[in-house]
Amino acid sequence: MQGNSRRERLPSCLYIETTNRCNLKCKTCINYRGRWESERDISLEELMMISEQLPGLERCVLHGIGEPLLNKDLTAMIQYLKRRKVTVVFNTNGILLDKENQEALIDSSLDELRVSLDAATSSGYKAVRGSDKFDLIISNVREFAKRLHLRKSSRPKLSLWFVGERQNIAEFPGLIEIAAALGVKEVHLQRLVYFLDNGGYGLARAKEALTNPDGGVYELIVQCQDRARELGIIVTASGLTDPAISVQGGFEEKAPWQRCLRPWELIYVTASGNVLPCCISPFSTADYASLILGNVFDSKVADIWFGLKYQAFRKRHQSPSPPKFCLGCGTHWSL
Repeated sequence: MQGNSRRERLPSCLYIETTNRCNLKCKTCINYRGRWESERDISLEELMMISEQLPGLERCVLHGIGEPLLNKDLTAMIQYLKRRKVTVVFNTNGILLDKENQEALIDSSLDELRVSLDAATSSGYKAVRGSDKFDLIISNVREFAKRLHLRKSSRPKLSLWFVGERQNIAEFPGLIEIAAALGVKEVHLQRLVYFLDNGGYGLARAKEALTNPDGGVYELIVQCQDRARELGIIVTASGLTDPAISVQGGFEEKAPWQRCLRPWELIYVTASGNVLPCCISPFSTADYASLILGNVFDSKVADIWFGLKYQAFRKRHQSPSPPKFCLGCGTHWSL
Protein backbone atom coordinates (compact mmCIF):
# COMPACT_ATOMS: atom_id res chain seq x y z
CA MET A 1 0.00 0.00 0.00
CA GLN A 2 2.16 2.94 1.14
CA GLY A 3 5.19 1.11 -0.22
CA ASN A 4 3.80 0.87 -3.73
CA SER A 5 3.93 4.65 -4.14
CA ARG A 6 7.13 5.31 -2.22
CA ARG A 7 9.62 2.53 -2.85
CA GLU A 8 11.02 4.09 -6.03
CA ARG A 9 12.62 7.02 -4.22
CA LEU A 10 15.19 7.34 -1.50
CA PRO A 11 14.04 8.75 1.85
CA SER A 12 14.12 12.48 2.56
CA CYS A 13 14.55 11.94 6.33
CA LEU A 14 17.71 10.54 7.95
CA TYR A 15 18.03 9.52 11.59
CA ILE A 16 21.68 9.03 12.47
CA GLU A 17 23.01 7.98 15.85
CA THR A 18 25.89 10.43 16.14
CA THR A 19 27.11 8.52 19.20
CA ASN A 20 25.86 5.61 21.29
CA ARG A 21 27.86 6.81 24.30
CA CYS A 22 25.94 8.44 27.13
CA ASN A 23 26.57 10.23 30.42
CA LEU A 24 23.39 8.78 31.97
CA LYS A 25 21.97 5.31 32.54
CA CYS A 26 18.23 5.92 32.45
CA LYS A 27 15.93 3.17 33.66
CA THR A 28 13.76 3.42 30.53
CA CYS A 29 16.70 3.17 28.10
CA ILE A 30 18.11 0.07 26.45
CA ASN A 31 21.54 1.01 27.80
CA TYR A 32 20.20 0.31 31.29
CA ARG A 33 19.79 -3.31 30.19
CA GLY A 34 23.08 -3.39 28.26
CA ARG A 35 24.09 -1.84 24.95
CA TRP A 36 23.47 -3.53 21.61
CA GLU A 37 26.68 -2.28 19.98
CA SER A 38 30.19 -1.34 21.12
CA GLU A 39 30.74 2.31 22.01
CA ARG A 40 31.34 4.41 18.92
CA ASP A 41 30.91 7.90 17.48
CA ILE A 42 30.01 8.76 13.90
CA SER A 43 32.59 11.09 12.37
CA LEU A 44 31.85 14.15 10.25
CA GLU A 45 33.31 12.37 7.24
CA GLU A 46 31.04 9.37 7.83
CA LEU A 47 27.98 11.57 8.17
CA MET A 48 28.87 13.29 4.90
CA MET A 49 29.41 9.95 3.15
CA ILE A 50 26.03 8.65 4.29
CA SER A 51 23.99 11.83 3.75
CA GLU A 52 25.47 12.55 0.33
CA GLN A 53 23.90 9.30 -0.85
CA LEU A 54 20.53 10.93 -0.12
CA PRO A 55 20.32 13.77 -2.67
CA GLY A 56 16.73 14.63 -1.66
CA LEU A 57 17.53 14.89 2.07
CA GLU A 58 15.25 17.40 3.78
CA ARG A 59 15.43 16.49 7.47
CA CYS A 60 18.17 14.99 9.65
CA VAL A 61 17.72 13.86 13.26
CA LEU A 62 21.10 13.57 14.98
CA HIS A 63 20.23 11.23 17.84
CA GLY A 64 19.46 7.62 18.68
CA ILE A 65 20.81 5.74 21.68
CA GLY A 66 23.33 8.07 23.33
CA GLU A 67 23.96 11.76 24.11
CA PRO A 68 24.77 13.74 20.91
CA LEU A 69 26.69 16.49 22.74
CA LEU A 70 29.40 13.93 23.54
CA ASN A 71 30.37 13.87 19.85
CA LYS A 72 33.08 16.46 19.17
CA ASP A 73 32.03 16.71 15.51
CA LEU A 74 28.39 17.53 16.28
CA THR A 75 28.51 21.26 15.55
CA ALA A 76 30.41 20.68 12.31
CA MET A 77 27.81 18.11 11.30
CA ILE A 78 25.00 20.61 11.84
CA GLN A 79 26.82 23.30 9.87
CA TYR A 80 27.42 20.91 6.97
CA LEU A 81 23.76 19.87 6.88
CA LYS A 82 22.53 23.46 7.08
CA ARG A 83 24.69 24.34 4.07
CA ARG A 84 22.61 21.71 2.27
CA LYS A 85 19.40 23.44 3.48
CA VAL A 86 18.48 20.42 5.65
CA THR A 87 16.29 20.81 8.75
CA VAL A 88 18.34 19.56 11.72
CA VAL A 89 17.02 18.38 15.09
CA PHE A 90 18.28 16.38 18.06
CA ASN A 91 17.39 15.37 21.61
CA THR A 92 19.77 15.98 24.51
CA ASN A 93 19.63 15.28 28.22
CA GLY A 94 20.93 18.83 28.73
CA ILE A 95 23.77 18.03 31.13
CA LEU A 96 26.42 19.33 28.71
CA LEU A 97 24.36 22.31 27.58
CA ASP A 98 26.84 24.83 29.00
CA LYS A 99 27.62 28.34 27.71
CA GLU A 100 30.13 27.09 25.12
CA ASN A 101 27.71 24.55 23.65
CA GLN A 102 24.84 27.03 23.76
CA GLU A 103 26.82 29.52 21.67
CA ALA A 104 28.00 26.82 19.28
CA LEU A 105 24.47 25.49 18.69
CA ILE A 106 23.08 28.96 18.03
CA ASP A 107 25.93 29.72 15.64
CA SER A 108 25.37 26.41 13.85
CA SER A 109 21.77 27.39 12.92
CA LEU A 110 20.37 24.20 14.50
CA ASP A 111 16.60 24.19 13.93
CA GLU A 112 15.35 22.47 17.08
CA LEU A 113 16.79 21.29 20.39
CA ARG A 114 14.71 18.88 22.43
CA VAL A 115 15.64 18.51 26.09
CA SER A 116 14.60 15.14 27.55
CA LEU A 117 13.61 15.62 31.19
CA ASP A 118 11.02 13.01 32.30
CA ALA A 119 10.43 14.74 35.64
CA ALA A 120 9.55 18.00 37.37
CA THR A 121 11.56 17.47 40.57
CA SER A 122 15.09 16.41 41.38
CA SER A 123 13.83 13.34 43.28
CA GLY A 124 11.60 12.32 40.37
CA TYR A 125 14.48 12.79 37.94
CA LYS A 126 16.79 10.62 40.02
CA ALA A 127 14.14 7.88 40.27
CA VAL A 128 13.90 7.62 36.46
CA ARG A 129 17.33 8.70 35.28
CA GLY A 130 19.54 7.78 38.23
CA SER A 131 21.18 11.21 38.32
CA ASP A 132 21.28 14.27 40.56
CA LYS A 133 21.74 16.67 37.60
CA PHE A 134 18.14 17.92 37.48
CA ASP A 135 18.90 21.39 38.85
CA LEU A 136 21.88 21.75 36.51
CA ILE A 137 19.75 20.88 33.49
CA ILE A 138 17.02 23.36 34.47
CA SER A 139 19.69 26.04 34.90
CA ASN A 140 21.20 25.21 31.51
CA VAL A 141 17.84 25.45 29.74
CA ARG A 142 17.00 28.71 31.51
CA GLU A 143 20.32 30.24 30.47
CA PHE A 144 19.93 28.97 26.91
CA ALA A 145 16.48 30.56 26.63
CA LYS A 146 17.94 33.85 27.91
CA ARG A 147 20.84 33.62 25.47
CA LEU A 148 18.48 33.07 22.55
CA HIS A 149 16.52 36.16 23.61
CA LEU A 150 19.64 38.32 24.01
CA ARG A 151 20.92 37.25 20.60
CA LYS A 152 17.48 37.80 19.06
CA SER A 153 17.62 34.28 17.66
CA SER A 154 14.58 32.10 16.98
CA ARG A 155 16.78 29.03 16.44
CA PRO A 156 17.07 26.49 17.82
CA LYS A 157 13.47 26.13 18.94
CA LEU A 158 13.50 24.69 22.47
CA SER A 159 11.15 21.96 23.68
CA LEU A 160 10.95 19.70 26.74
CA TRP A 161 10.38 15.96 26.26
CA PHE A 162 8.79 13.63 28.79
CA VAL A 163 8.64 9.81 28.51
CA GLY A 164 5.45 9.02 30.37
CA GLU A 165 5.10 5.96 32.59
CA ARG A 166 3.22 5.12 35.74
CA GLN A 167 6.05 6.08 38.08
CA ASN A 168 6.49 9.63 36.77
CA ILE A 169 3.20 10.72 35.16
CA ALA A 170 2.15 12.56 38.34
CA GLU A 171 5.03 14.98 37.63
CA PHE A 172 3.75 15.90 34.17
CA PRO A 173 1.66 18.87 35.45
CA GLY A 174 4.80 20.22 37.13
CA LEU A 175 6.70 20.05 33.86
CA ILE A 176 4.09 22.31 32.22
CA GLU A 177 4.73 24.89 34.94
CA ILE A 178 8.50 24.55 34.55
CA ALA A 179 8.24 25.08 30.80
CA ALA A 180 6.30 28.30 31.39
CA ALA A 181 8.85 29.53 33.92
CA LEU A 182 11.72 28.78 31.53
CA GLY A 183 10.05 30.38 28.53
CA VAL A 184 9.85 27.07 26.64
CA LYS A 185 6.76 26.97 24.43
CA GLU A 186 6.42 23.24 23.72
CA VAL A 187 6.23 20.11 25.87
CA HIS A 188 6.17 16.67 24.26
CA LEU A 189 4.68 13.56 25.87
CA GLN A 190 6.18 10.33 24.55
CA ARG A 191 4.87 6.84 25.19
CA LEU A 192 7.08 4.33 27.01
CA VAL A 193 8.46 1.52 24.83
CA TYR A 194 9.25 -1.92 26.25
CA PHE A 195 10.05 -5.44 25.06
CA LEU A 196 7.06 -7.65 24.40
CA ASP A 197 9.17 -10.80 24.13
CA ASN A 198 10.98 -11.03 27.47
CA GLY A 199 9.19 -8.79 29.94
CA GLY A 200 11.30 -5.67 29.54
CA TYR A 201 14.03 -4.11 31.68
CA GLY A 202 14.35 -1.39 34.33
CA LEU A 203 11.21 0.73 34.16
CA ALA A 204 10.57 -0.29 30.55
CA ARG A 205 8.04 -2.97 31.43
CA ALA A 206 4.39 -3.53 30.58
CA LYS A 207 3.26 -2.80 34.14
CA GLU A 208 4.81 0.70 33.94
CA ALA A 209 3.26 1.63 30.56
CA LEU A 210 0.41 4.09 30.19
CA THR A 211 -1.18 2.09 27.37
CA ASN A 212 -4.95 2.14 27.92
CA PRO A 213 -4.34 4.05 31.17
CA ASP A 214 -6.56 3.87 34.20
CA GLY A 215 -6.50 5.55 37.59
CA GLY A 216 -7.21 9.03 36.22
CA VAL A 217 -4.18 9.25 33.91
CA TYR A 218 -6.26 10.24 30.88
CA GLU A 219 -7.96 12.97 32.92
CA LEU A 220 -4.61 14.21 34.27
CA ILE A 221 -3.23 14.62 30.75
CA VAL A 222 -6.36 16.49 29.63
CA GLN A 223 -5.97 18.81 32.64
CA CYS A 224 -2.34 19.40 31.65
CA GLN A 225 -3.43 20.34 28.15
CA ASP A 226 -5.96 22.82 29.55
CA ARG A 227 -3.35 24.39 31.83
CA ALA A 228 -0.84 24.54 28.99
CA ARG A 229 -3.31 26.48 26.84
CA GLU A 230 -3.70 28.99 29.67
CA LEU A 231 0.09 29.42 29.75
CA GLY A 232 0.52 29.61 25.98
CA ILE A 233 2.31 26.27 25.77
CA ILE A 234 1.75 23.63 23.10
CA VAL A 235 1.55 20.02 24.33
CA THR A 236 2.43 17.54 21.59
CA ALA A 237 2.66 13.76 21.57
CA SER A 238 4.02 10.76 19.71
CA GLY A 239 2.50 10.99 16.24
CA LEU A 240 0.05 13.52 14.91
CA THR A 241 -2.52 12.83 17.59
CA ASP A 242 -3.91 14.18 20.84
CA PRO A 243 -1.55 13.61 23.83
CA ALA A 244 -4.24 11.93 25.92
CA ILE A 245 -5.05 9.58 23.04
CA SER A 246 -1.39 8.88 22.24
CA VAL A 247 -0.76 6.93 25.44
CA GLN A 248 -3.48 4.48 24.46
CA GLY A 249 -1.16 3.08 21.81
CA GLY A 250 -3.44 2.83 18.81
CA PHE A 251 -4.39 -0.76 19.66
CA GLU A 252 -8.11 -0.03 19.43
CA GLU A 253 -7.88 -0.30 15.65
CA LYS A 254 -7.15 -3.39 13.59
CA ALA A 255 -3.48 -3.76 12.52
CA PRO A 256 -2.50 -0.18 13.49
CA TRP A 257 1.14 -0.72 12.47
CA GLN A 258 0.05 -0.77 8.82
CA ARG A 259 -0.51 3.00 8.95
CA CYS A 260 3.07 3.69 10.03
CA LEU A 261 4.97 5.48 7.23
CA ARG A 262 8.48 5.12 8.60
CA PRO A 263 9.49 2.12 6.44
CA TRP A 264 8.98 4.36 3.37
CA GLU A 265 9.89 7.81 4.63
CA LEU A 266 12.99 7.62 6.83
CA ILE A 267 16.19 5.65 7.29
CA TYR A 268 17.81 5.08 10.69
CA VAL A 269 21.55 4.46 10.98
CA THR A 270 23.29 3.48 14.22
CA ALA A 271 26.76 4.60 15.32
CA SER A 272 28.11 1.31 13.97
CA GLY A 273 26.48 1.87 10.59
CA ASN A 274 23.65 -0.63 11.01
CA VAL A 275 20.40 0.32 9.29
CA LEU A 276 17.35 -0.39 11.47
CA PRO A 277 13.64 0.06 10.69
CA CYS A 278 13.35 3.07 13.02
CA CYS A 279 14.70 4.53 16.28
CA ILE A 280 11.92 2.85 18.29
CA SER A 281 12.77 -0.70 17.21
CA PRO A 282 15.88 -1.24 19.42
CA PHE A 283 13.65 -0.70 22.46
CA SER A 284 10.89 -3.07 21.42
CA THR A 285 12.57 -6.48 20.99
CA ALA A 286 15.39 -8.47 22.53
CA ASP A 287 16.18 -9.95 19.11
CA TYR A 288 18.51 -7.20 17.89
CA ALA A 289 19.82 -9.22 14.93
CA SER A 290 16.31 -9.26 13.44
CA LEU A 291 16.35 -5.46 13.23
CA ILE A 292 19.44 -5.09 11.02
CA LEU A 293 18.57 -4.44 7.38
CA GLY A 294 22.12 -3.69 6.23
CA ASN A 295 25.21 -1.65 7.10
CA VAL A 296 26.22 1.60 5.40
CA PHE A 297 29.92 0.81 5.83
CA ASP A 298 29.49 -2.40 3.84
CA SER A 299 26.89 -1.39 1.23
CA LYS A 300 25.55 1.67 -0.54
CA VAL A 301 22.51 3.26 1.06
CA ALA A 302 20.43 2.74 -2.11
CA ASP A 303 21.35 -0.96 -2.23
CA ILE A 304 20.09 -1.37 1.33
CA TRP A 305 16.98 0.77 0.88
CA PHE A 306 15.86 -1.00 -2.30
CA GLY A 307 17.34 -4.37 -1.29
CA LEU A 308 15.56 -7.65 -0.75
CA LYS A 309 15.79 -7.50 3.05
CA TYR A 310 14.13 -4.08 3.25
CA GLN A 311 11.51 -5.12 0.69
CA ALA A 312 10.71 -8.23 2.73
CA PHE A 313 10.40 -6.12 5.88
CA ARG A 314 7.99 -3.68 4.20
CA LYS A 315 5.88 -6.52 2.86
CA ARG A 316 5.63 -8.19 6.26
CA HIS A 317 4.96 -4.78 7.86
CA GLN A 318 1.78 -4.57 5.78
CA SER A 319 0.63 -8.06 6.72
CA PRO A 320 -1.57 -9.20 9.63
CA SER A 321 1.61 -10.65 11.23
CA PRO A 322 4.24 -7.88 11.28
CA PRO A 323 7.77 -8.16 12.69
CA LYS A 324 7.76 -8.49 16.47
CA PHE A 325 9.22 -5.02 17.00
CA CYS A 326 6.26 -3.46 15.12
CA LEU A 327 3.56 -5.48 16.85
CA GLY A 328 3.56 -3.49 20.09
CA CYS A 329 4.15 -0.08 18.56
CA GLY A 330 0.92 1.00 16.92
CA THR A 331 1.05 4.14 14.79
CA HIS A 332 1.32 7.04 17.17
CA TRP A 333 4.91 8.14 16.64
CA SER A 334 6.32 11.42 15.40
CA LEU A 335 8.91 11.69 12.65
